[in-house]
This record gives sequence, structure tokens and C-alpha cells, in this order.
Amino acid sequence: MESKVSRRLKEAIAPEVREYVFVPRLNREFHNNFVYLTSINQAHLLMLHATGLMDTATAATLARALARMEEEGPDAVELDAGREEAYFNYEARLMEIAGRDAGGRLHMARSRNDMGATVDRMKTRAKILELIDAMAAVHQAAMARAREHADVVMPGYTHLQPAQPITYGYYLTAVAETILRDIDRLKLGLHRLDACPLGAGALAGTAFPIDRSATAAWLGFTAAVPNALDAVASRDFAWELLSSVAIAAVTWSRVAQDYYVWSTPEFGLIEFPDSVASTSSIMPQKKNPAVLEHLKGKAAHMVGLLTASMATIKGTNFTHTGDGSRESMRSFYEAVDEAKRCLALFRLIVDRAQPRRDAMLFQARTNFSTATDLADALVREAGMSFRDAHHVVGAVVRRALDAGIPADRIDAALIDAASMEELGRPAGLEAGTVADCLDPARNVAARKVMGGPAHARVLESVERQEQARIRLLEEVSVLRRRLADADETLKRQTRELAAAGH
Repeated sequence: MESKVSRRLKEAIAPEVREYVFVPRLNREFHNNFVYLTSINQAHLLMLHATGLMDTATAATLARALARMEEEGPDAVELDAGREEAYFNYEARLMEIAGRDAGGRLHMARSRNDMGATVDRMKTRAKILELIDAMAAVHQAAMARAREHADVVMPGYTHLQPAQPITYGYYLTAVAETILRDIDRLKLGLHRLDACPLGAGALAGTAFPIDRSATAAWLGFTAAVPNALDAVASRDFAWELLSSVAIAAVTWSRVAQDYYVWSTPEFGLIEFPDSVASTSSIMPQKKNPAVLEHLKGKAAHMVGLLTASMATIKGTNFTHTGDGSRESMRSFYEAVDEAKRCLALFRLIVDRAQPRRDAMLFQARTNFSTATDLADALVREAGMSFRDAHHVVGAVVRRALDAGIPADRIDAALIDAASMEELGRPAGLEAGTVADCLDPARNVAARKVMGGPAHARVLESVERQEQARIRLLEEVSVLRRRLADADETLKRQTRELAAAGH
């Protein structure tokens, strides 16, 4: 039995190759790629007819056949792994409908290589647009909660130790800044993939006088990839975007880790509704943060999938290869699909997390996170250098800890005693000044400089970020409109060509 796709091969595909290479590939790719293969075939057909490389009667026959396939959908195609992969199965069905001669003419001046590279760019474009929407939804949820909780005072942490008072709304605006950068990185990646490989052939173009700019426009690209070898050899647009996805995943994992710690009874700063928790099969008291653990674990998968893609391609030749062009892209598609699901969970967590206002304020008041303001007061009111003030307040904290005194019970006498020990003179701070310094809400309110957590600054940040998100999404919407217009033109002109034969 001979090969179903080439007389060069005298033997049919071995059963093991069919089962372990081509059946999984067909199952993975045919339905997912069908819509893109159809558009690519239609654009190539319009170009062949427009350049005079195909007569009207044949082109009309093919246009009608492609329209029928588009209407029937991928389920109408009986997949045969003996034909290797998606393209040959698609072509076989096209030849059944249009006839052997007409159906076989559509592959003039192209290769599976440039078609596959074009599918990858079109599919990547669509998936990244979905990711941008998902990221924007997380950002929007963060902004809504930041505005709502702009005055909810909590401890800020460094090294997971109490550092300085902030607000929960301020924390969310900081996280949201990274999400805007994630969206921007994806948008820039879309700009760099905006070139069409179709017409590059196997690697060296074609001797037929084709019009690559025309097919690029019909498929929604602004230009053709200028070098044919690069067009089929390179998938770096995907690695750039996958890197951006991995960066976003690292951020959502870090936020999940914060929530993971803050929601423990030991911290008690955040609580989640039961709808985003799980329980134990043996311990009836348990409420487990399953979604947070999922987000952290999947972030590791994102990093792993990026590594897998880069490792897959690093030892390939700079040309089209199965491992370089196909296997390397598997990790990309898996990652972006997983990221879309994770972003939906991230949005849910950001939206549903409830700060425990009283517990947050109590911790900020008692855990010495106000100590920096006390040192600043010694600089302003007692004429100390900051280093001396730092030593004095450090001694105050040590004395308070030794005596079991919380931060909000530190008084002027304790400060004077520490100052006498360190500098040989009392600090002389007024009781009211000390009380103000140890009030975490006043700490926050005093930090009005750009980037600070004061209430007005948080609201300014929310407004600025919301406007930035709107601008980013408007830029993306320009691309969406261009793609929609190009697709409408492609389908309309294909219908017109189909009617030309009647």
C-alpha cells in the first residue's frame, strides 16, 4: 500500500506513526485550525484569480467549494491519518467537492510551511486578543475594589515583616499597575506579529508572480513578512508573547501568595466567601484556599511551558522543521489557553476578597509598622539626624518588645529614656506628637507625595489607571475593527467570485 499524499513514498505510514504522531496531531489541530485554513484558502484563491494565475471558471468552482466547506464545518471532513495532517485532509475534502483538477490547483505557489506559519500568527492573534480582554477584566475588578477600600488601613510588609501602614486599596492599585504593563506587553507583541507569511512557500518564495501584499490585507495583516526563510523558520513572536504571559503569571502567583498568607487565622487580614474555597475529607473545620493554590501552581506551569518551548526550538535548524514549527508551538497554545482560565480565577479572587477592616487596623496599630513615622518626628521635632533617630526608635521598639508593650502604647517617657541611653539627652517630643506618629491612619494620610497611599492619591491612581486601560483597549479595538473589516471583505469577495461562474 502506497502513501496517500505522495508517490515519492512507496509505503503507507506505519501504524505506530499514524497512532502516535498523526492521529494526535489531527485531533489537536484540525478543528482548531479549520477556520484559519478556510480564510487562508479563500485569500490565496482571490489572489490567484486577481493576478491571472487562475481562470475565472476554476476560481468560481473553488470559491463555491470553500463556501460549502465553511458552511458544513470541520465535522463534515472525514479525518484520515493516512493523509498525515490537517492540510491534506482539508484538501482531500475540497477535491471531493470541487473535483480533482480544480481542487488540486489551489495549492499553486504555496506550501504547507507558509500556510502553517500563517495559521500560527492568525490563531495567536485571536488568542492574545482574548487574553487582553481577560487581563482588562482583572484590572477593572482591581480598580473597583481599590476605590471601595481606599481608606482601609492595613500593615504593609517587606520580607513578610511589618513595615509601614498602607491601605488595601493602595495595595490593589500597585498590583493593577503591573496588569496594565502586562496588557501593554501583549499589545506590543501583537504589533510585532502583524506580518503575513503566506507566499513564502517552503522557504524560498515562488517563481509565480503572486501578490503577497494582497493576501496579507485579506487576512488582516498590514504587511507580508519580508524574508521568506524567516517567515517559515521563526516563531519568535510566540516566545515574546509567551514570555509576557509568564511574567503576568508570576505576578498573579505573588498576589495569590499574599492572599494565601493574609487569609490564615494567624494573620486574619482577608477572608473569602465559601464559593471560592474547598474543605477537608477528614477535618470538618477546614476551609482551604484551593483557588489560590491553583493560581500559584499554574504560574509554575506557565514558566515551565515557556522553558519547554525555548528548549524545543533551540537545537533546530533555522528553517521549517516539525519540532521547531510545531512541537514548539504546542506549549504556547497550552499556555495561553491555561492563562485565560487562570485570569478568570484571578479576577474572581480580586473581586471577592474581603478585607477585615478592624483586624487590619489593629495589626497596623500594634505591630510597630508606625515606627518610621516616629523616627521622622525625631528628625523634624528633636533636631536629630535620621541615623540617630533610627537608633533611638530601634531602642524604643526593643524596650517595648521586652516589656510586652504594643506599638500604640509607646509614650514620650519611653522615647526619652531611649534617647538618653543613645544620645545622652531626652527627645522632648510632645505626647500629642507621639500619638499622631503611632496612629496608622495618620501615617497613611501624611503620605501625599506621588505614589503614596494617602486616600486622595489612591483615588488619583484609580482614575489614571482606568484612563490608561481605556486607551490601551481603544488601541486594541482599532486592530479588532481592522480584522473585522478585512474578514468582511474576504468573505464578500469570495461570495462574489463564487457567483461569477453562474
